[in-house]
Amino acid sequence: MKTIFSGIKPTGDLHLGNYFGALSQWVDLQHDHHSIFCVVDYHAITVPQDKKALHNNIIAIARSYLAAGIDPKKSIIFRQSDIKEHTELAWILNCTSARMSDLENMTQYKDAASKQINPSVGLFDYPILMAADILLYNTDTVPVGHDQLQHVELARDLAKRFNHDYGETFKIPSALIRSEGSRIMGLDDPTKKMSKSIGENNCISLNDSPEVATKKIMRAATDSDTVIKYDPANKPGISNLLTILSILENKKIKDLEKEFTDCGYGQFKQRIANSVSKFLTNFQEKAKHYSDEQVLTILADGQKQVEPLAATVLAKVRTQLGL
Repeated sequence: MKTIFSGIKPTGDLHLGNYFGALSQWVDLQHDHHSIFCVVDYHAITVPQDKKALHNNIIAIARSYLAAGIDPKKSIIFRQSDIKEHTELAWILNCTSARMSDLENMTQYKDAASKQINPSVGLFDYPILMAADILLYNTDTVPVGHDQLQHVELARDLAKRFNHDYGETFKIPSALIRSEGSRIMGLDDPTKKMSKSIGENNCISLNDSPEVATKKIMRAATDSDTVIKYDPANKPGISNLLTILSILENKKIKDLEKEFTDCGYGQFKQRIANSVSKFLTNFQEKAKHYSDEQVLTILADGQKQVEPLAATVLAKVRTQLGL
């Protein structure tokens, strides 16, 4: 059985884009893969965090995994900072296989650094930690969004370099990008990916009430036309809303276009609002089943399961280096 690994930073509420682009895919994959899902809290501290908020966010993200349908009996859920091998392997890769040019070419760093007055070294170097996260578990497949593809490519490159220089050690991972729904765009700016950092009205949080979500959808940017048609170049807002509805109702976009041929944007948006509200109510009800104590217990169990896996790989790395 092949191993998949992925994770999300605990930096706030997850949104609909996170669910469609990551969580729902993980749920599907866990049935026929050895699945390892991480709350990557070390990645969160590349920018300043309030310690109480970070602690609460770690629990909240793990709870979202569970509410989405990640089953602890089929998948491993753990907290990155509980496994010391992540940072040790990251340092080893920094020294043996990574090059400054690798990191200077990272588009996400350039974007993030432009928003920071004095960015941390960690913000520059975190792709190496991400590579360590992946390589530490002999990962075959990494389900990611388009914006993370460059990081998986770096992990592949580092693994190949280390194997070439020190002998066969790491499995070479591959990226898995969802064909539909991997890139949900913002509601108020459908030319950019949905993101909570852009603004409250840009995204639908998984914790939004149905009333709040409905208001956001009804205000979502569209165009001056009246045709409900999938055309991302000329009708990005309508195209994004069609994508959301097609996933929620498991219908093909072409069928939805036909269904809404004689409908206005208001009626179209109300249908989406109803589907989103139903989804959020169901998700939030599932989340309520898990107390903080239960979530922490699941994370601790996950830690026990991955500790021997991480220790085995790192021991091999150390042997190859003569450490």
